[in-house]
Amino acid sequence: MKRVGFFYSAVLLVLTTAISIFATALPANAQATSLTATKLSGSNKLIAEDFERRVKQYTKRREALEAGLPRLPKKATAEQIAAYKAALLKKVLEDRRSAIRGAIFVPGAEQLVRSLVVLTFPKHDRTALRKELAEAENKNVPVKVNAVYPETAELMEMPPQLLLALPQLPKQVRYRFVGQSLLIVDRDNHLIVDYMTNALP
Repeated sequence: MKRVGFFYSAVLLVLTTAISIFATALPANAQATSLTATKLSGSNKLIAEDFERRVKQYTKRREALEAGLPRLPKKATAEQIAAYKAALLKKVLEDRRSAIRGAIFVPGAEQLVRSLVVLTFPKHDRTALRKELAEAENKNVPVKVNAVYPETAELMEMPPQLLLALPQLPKQVRYRFVGQSLLIVDRDNHLIVDYMTNALP
């Protein structure tokens, strides 16, 4: 599968490892607050913590739904794994029938993300990133809640410095760009959990 932004990959791996080691070394109560939240203050810190809480509501609910499925055998076949993932996706979609855009990216969170982007990238860097995103081969990805990000679509690698600046996500989900929209995508079933537009002011 083609991916864009390969020059980010090595740096992202190093930074991700460093974050993991740092978080492990912290006391349990300290790990509850993300690295992003600790760097913010006042209302922005509360917004980041609320954003992270909303994301965790999704991941906890998804885990609860998965717990209700029959377990895969230890030596599951590719067909069994595919059927399991399809069954889980069906349950998640049924559970999220009434999901709407903005349940996680509330207005305050959108404003925070845009301000963090501006602080992280100078104007010329944002221009270069917008150009790269515009040229990516993922324009046909349906940017809407509960749509599935096609596995065959191009995946934009997130700039590592932006990942460090944005509110931290649980391991079950990830950030993805489609054009100038910033998505939260489930790692396993590729479901678009929520998204915001105009993420690169």
